[in-house]
Amino acid sequence: MKPFMHAACAAIAVLCLCAPIAARAGVVIAGTRVVFPAKQGEVTVRLSNQNDRPVLVEAWIDTGDLNSTPNSVNTPFLITPPLFRMESNKEQSLRIIYTQGSQPLPADRESLFWLNVLEIPPKPAGPQSAGHNYLQFAIRSRLKFFYRPANLQGDATKAPDTLSFTAQGTTLDVRNPTPYYVTISKLSLGANGNPIDGASGMVAPLGDLRVALKGLTQAPSAGTPVVFTTINDYGATDTHKSTVTQ
Repeated sequence: MKPFMHAACAAIAVLCLCAPIAARAGVVIAGTRVVFPAKQGEVTVRLSNQNDRPVLVEAWIDTGDLNSTPNSVNTPFLITPPLFRMESNKEQSLRIIYTQGSQPLPADRESLFWLNVLEIPPKPAGPQSAGHNYLQFAIRSRLKFFYRPANLQGDATKAPDTLSFTAQGTTLDVRNPTPYYVTISKLSLGANGNPIDGASGMVAPLGDLRVALKGLTQAPSAGTPVVFTTINDYGATDTHKSTVTQ
């Protein structure tokens, strides 16, 4: 896509944030995340155009830069087709291939990328659009894209149960000893299950996530129950239980 078109899309995205206009993606992606098992060599992502009109679709993968464009990214993945027209009420599959690139990805843990799908509507047709100004919205959807190396230790489905929770003042340190990303959608503390606002995010492989315990005046004691919800490979939620350690 030409640079000026990306600039226009970025400007429209800013307008969307500033104006009280509801925009819904008409090109729907099957699933809420993509897991790429290295053993497969490639994965397929299904799209469906639920608009009543054809659209132009462009897809690319980035490393987390919201301002990325297909021309600016440098990731070891090839998408086929990268740019195509989708007719109304039709489906299209994206084929994503791992190309290895000049720098191999870590083999001892997952790597996180983002799949972008940009939906560009056609220009208005007919005499009603001639000589008139009009505003169009290009909508970009972004999904988490996990590259999962072969022969990783443990099981991704059991990774949430290995998380440890350590209180440090009014901050809860969530430690992930596994090679898998764990996405927490909500968390509560105590026997009464008091929800912690803003307690969501990803815990990186062999990393940690610091959660501010808003509303608490003192650190939770050792043994305090922790109930948290995670999002699995299929986009569904699972509930887990643990306790605070100090």
